[in-house]
Amino acid sequence: MTNHTRRPLSLTLRVLFFVAIAFGVSLAVISQLLLSSIERHFSEQDADEIRVMVSSIKKVLHQSPTDKLESQEALSRAISGHHGVYYQVERNGVLFYSSSDIDFRPATSNFLLVKNISAKTLQTWRSNNSGYRGVVIQTTIDKNIYRITSAIDMDFHQSFLNKFTQSVALILFGSGVLTLFAAWLGVHQGLNPLRGLSAQIDFIQTDKLNASLDTHSVPLELKPLVQSFNHMLIRLEEGFIRLSHFSADIAHELRTPLTNIVTQTQVVLSKERKTEDYRELLYSNLEDMERLSKMVSDMLWLAKSENGLITPTFGPINLHQEVQSLFDFFEALAEDSNITLAITGKASKVSGDRELIRRTLTNLLSNAIRHTPAEKAVQVTLVDTENEMVSIAISNEGSTIPTKHLERIFDRFYRVDPSRQRHSDGTGLGLAIVKTVVEAHKGVIYASSSNHATIFTIHLPKHIQADEQRTGRHPVRTG
Repeated sequence: MTNHTRRPLSLTLRVLFFVAIAFGVSLAVISQLLLSSIERHFSEQDADEIRVMVSSIKKVLHQSPTDKLESQEALSRAISGHHGVYYQVERNGVLFYSSSDIDFRPATSNFLLVKNISAKTLQTWRSNNSGYRGVVIQTTIDKNIYRITSAIDMDFHQSFLNKFTQSVALILFGSGVLTLFAAWLGVHQGLNPLRGLSAQIDFIQTDKLNASLDTHSVPLELKPLVQSFNHMLIRLEEGFIRLSHFSADIAHELRTPLTNIVTQTQVVLSKERKTEDYRELLYSNLEDMERLSKMVSDMLWLAKSENGLITPTFGPINLHQEVQSLFDFFEALAEDSNITLAITGKASKVSGDRELIRRTLTNLLSNAIRHTPAEKAVQVTLVDTENEMVSIAISNEGSTIPTKHLERIFDRFYRVDPSRQRHSDGTGLGLAIVKTVVEAHKGVIYASSSNHATIFTIHLPKHIQADEQRTGRHPVRTG
């Protein structure tokens, strides 16, 4: 079944999308405020005009004679110079005068009577397919109750607002198109440094990892990205160098025993030999093949540990007992070289994988005994340190290791001796395995050498939390 993953939007489309939304919302708010302001202006203008109309009508009603015809004539002359205005007067519930043929009574019969005329008290209605805005007031003159309806035709205002709205819409649409084009142009130009970086990155190959990007030629926002990329190149270059050295070391380490096996076999087969010669050849080849087997086994173990295929089994470990049992194991080897093994101090139990800790201590002790001159001593010191840690120091007398070698002493196949001559049972991977195991137990290891003495110091935590046991950086387990 094919998994269709939705392609993410480009940066340009994302910016344009958000600019369009922001600009659209802004224009909608601005246009609404503008139209509301114009509408409010018209309402206030109509209220002022209606207020003048009502005042004039009231003045005429107070001054008009009692004769009905004369009063109506006076009302007809009450409003002059105004266009689109209408009014009608009811006296005691009967229509007394109307400035037009339009009867507003059906539409305004339920309107509330207004005392103070303002834009807020104006009301709108429709009569004869036209819109009107006005008020209904009531006044008493000479015991007669007058109901005055004053209105202004809204069609003129509405026509103006409709045309104005269309004009504003066209203007805003054009502004929006221009704004989006300007935003696209700005984003396109703004992404030029990224395109330049892409071209520079495309130039970098595995044989040009030392080529770094210039942090001074990029905008300030891209400087952290370029710096991170340069740091990544440095790490990649270091990794490639280590891998190259590792490959060369593997070739060298494998070539020596293989060359021995081939050369000795060719020499023995060059002519007839005694049975003892063939047996000696087989023993010699077996020794070289055992070294090869141990080297391959150690390399496979390291590869599995780094890829999380092995996990430690944690439990309480008594370091004093473990060191003492290893002393018993190495006692015969130490006596052959007249080397003294000693243990001082005591330490609390630690949480760890017993087999892995034994393997670590075995590698360090065998390494110390191998490089200790005759009639000298190998000493193990156990101490409880701060922060719930335990210190294990394995020291031996011998040649001082230069500082430049101490920094790489835990690398695979690294040799302090430039001649690269090995002892009989070494594979060059022992210290690399030691470091992997210690880090899997959330500990640290370092080496120091001075005054013809070398010390390997391990710091291990007394307790490891359950989640730390599951998520160790170098998960390992014997198997």
